[in-house]
Amino acid sequence: MASRIEKLCVEKGMKMTGQRRVIAQVISDAHDHPDTEEVYRRAAKIDPNISIATVYRTVRMFEEAAIVEKHDFGDGRARYEEVTDTHHDHLIDIKSGKVVEFFNAEIEKLKEKIAKELGYKLVDHRLELYAVPLNDK
Repeated sequence: MASRIEKLCVEKGMKMTGQRRVIAQVISDAHDHPDTEEVYRRAAKIDPNISIATVYRTVRMFEEAAIVEKHDFGDGRARYEEVTDTHHDHLIDIKSGKVVEFFNAEIEKLKEKIAKELGYKLVDHRLELYAVPLNDK
């Protein structure tokens, strides 16, 4: 079964090799915003012939086609996730590096209000919260 990323690639007229399909599947299946090295580790388990260079090129190609989104969560690694139709923000646990996706209607209303008060119509935004667990000692 084709991943959502693979389907988007085909719609955009991109050639889908077997290795690109594997990389697309790995990113589509990810729930943890992996960096390129982690995408490579996961893809190599499926196809040991995939090179790290192929993963880098393919991820860059997906990013340039607006199929995956690149994030910098302050840990020195470019991390990726599939572009979706639904908006969400991120909370980053700075101890573990875990990324939690969330949506908050109050924040969405507030950002619109702030933009309007400043004389603007908001067209996009990105919110990243950096935190430590409450029970952290």
